[in-house]
Amino acid sequence: MIAETVCSAVSAAGLGIAAITAYRKRFLAAARIAAYSLVPIGLVMTGVVEWLADTAFSPTAWAGFGVLGLAWALFATTRVVERRRGGTRKERRAARAADRPEAVAPAASAPSLGQGGQGSSRLASRPAAASRGEDDFSDIEAILKKHGI
Repeated sequence: MIAETVCSAVSAAGLGIAAITAYRKRFLAAARIAAYSLVPIGLVMTGVVEWLADTAFSPTAWAGFGVLGLAWALFATTRVVERRRGGTRKERRAARAADRPEAVAPAASAPSLGQGGQGSSRLASRPAAASRGEDDFSDIEAILKKHGI
């Protein structure tokens, strides 16, 4: 009974504020305030407020909320563990199937940089230097120089 009275008072106050706002020629804001102020009285009329009041003082309802919280915590925990392991069971099976040697393409012996052009003689001499460990980015540098970058 008290909750219904409070909701009615809040709605009446909100409609009063909406009327003042409309008087100031701010009709869009007044319509929005009126919409918000009608929500509490609508909840009272549908019975939601009474249901919430009954639920708030019911130990069974609070136990139910506790069970729902536990279920949510279990779902969240399993998702975290699943992500750390690498996905769902189907994804792990697919990853194991992809790791088999016959499913992997053979590796290329050397990168293909295309035919001739200026600097192709420099590219031919670079892999020997890269194999000695002097310059790991020599191929990239040669490509960038070839394109004038």
